[in-house]
Amino acid sequence: MRRIIMVAMGGGLLAAPLAAQQAVSGGGLQQVTLQEAVRRALLVQPAIVQAQGDLRNAGAAYRASLGAFLPTISATASAATSNAQLIDRTTGRSVPVGYSYTSGLSASLDLFTGFRRLFNWRSSGASEDAADAGLVNQRYQVIFATTQAFYNAIATEELVRVAEAQVARARQELQISVDKLRAGSATRSDSLRSAVDLGNARLALLQAQANFATAQANLGRQIGAAADVHAVPDTTLPGLPDTTGLRGEVLGRAPAVRQAEAQARAAGAAAWSARSQYLPTLNVAYGDNRQGTASPSTSRLLDGGYPETYNWRFGLTWTLFNGFVREQQQTSAAVSRDVADARAADARLQANAQLTQLLAALYTSATQIDISTAQVAAATEDLRVQQERYRVGAATILDLLTSQASLTQAQVNLVQSRFNFVIARAQLEALVGRQL
Repeated sequence: MRRIIMVAMGGGLLAAPLAAQQAVSGGGLQQVTLQEAVRRALLVQPAIVQAQGDLRNAGAAYRASLGAFLPTISATASAATSNAQLIDRTTGRSVPVGYSYTSGLSASLDLFTGFRRLFNWRSSGASEDAADAGLVNQRYQVIFATTQAFYNAIATEELVRVAEAQVARARQELQISVDKLRAGSATRSDSLRSAVDLGNARLALLQAQANFATAQANLGRQIGAAADVHAVPDTTLPGLPDTTGLRGEVLGRAPAVRQAEAQARAAGAAAWSARSQYLPTLNVAYGDNRQGTASPSTSRLLDGGYPETYNWRFGLTWTLFNGFVREQQQTSAAVSRDVADARAADARLQANAQLTQLLAALYTSATQIDISTAQVAAATEDLRVQQERYRVGAATILDLLTSQASLTQAQVNLVQSRFNFVIARAQLEALVGRQL
């Protein structure tokens, strides 16, 4: 009996300093606020880098679609020598073996492409809008993930403190039951139950410490820190946001909705572009070529030392039949358009449903905070009363352990309700695409 009690009390004394060391973790760890954590996460998260790359690619594609309305221009130049006898085109005489120089300039322009360039331009513009909305959406998703990791580190640290307080209370109750046992006013069962309760409290503290270390490591990875970091909480809990007109804003301007609608516009323009294959293509091309044996210079070009040869070419291309390839491409584009339209409609419905869910979670967690706060106050007073009653022999050890468990659970509920509130608020901001 004495051995069990000493092991339980000694283990509690060893666990408490370890928990205190973990909880006060500002000593050797980086300390970050929520704003600093978000700033660093936006710089290192691969999802943000990918979204920025998608926007750059979309911008390049948009510029290329505008360039399709401009002519294609190319220039060539060459110098050659041979052991064959050369004849000067101007004099008709043979010239010594040497270098011959050639320069050329060509340009081509599509005059009509069956409106393909127009619809490609519209499609690329819509794709750029989708990429821009995707970047905004990904930005707020990273902010939400960082906020979740930040407050998870804070919540697990608070749970460590709750577990430490639980160990301290269990150790105190064990000491009381041992003293009463020695005085002959308690039974051996009371001491055994207190020892078991202290052991359970120690196990809960060890698990809380492990969760806290994991949360710190996850936060460090989220912000690109090689070591664990310590989250510095705000002095006050954020309040309820103003939700007036929020539903209309979500359905019209939410990043996920904007992205889906832009993708639908791009798919619609691509479907029209596929139809352009049924129309002819008209283009014009110009070529200019100059050749001579003298060293090239500006004066040679101006005085006719390099005779000019040029040509204009107008072309018409009309595919009358290509083995139903056009039909297959048009069908594929139409299917992609229908799928994009359905996804855009579903994105609006999903945003509407998610808004309802998040608002319910936000107001529920806010109410839970008030209820849990009152429960902690009531459980604290109840435990004080039961401790006094147990000291004078008016209550059993079971009554005391029940009150102690109720206080611990109330404290855990308060930590969880606060965590649920800030997470629901952050998720609502991610849905809207702005801070509330």
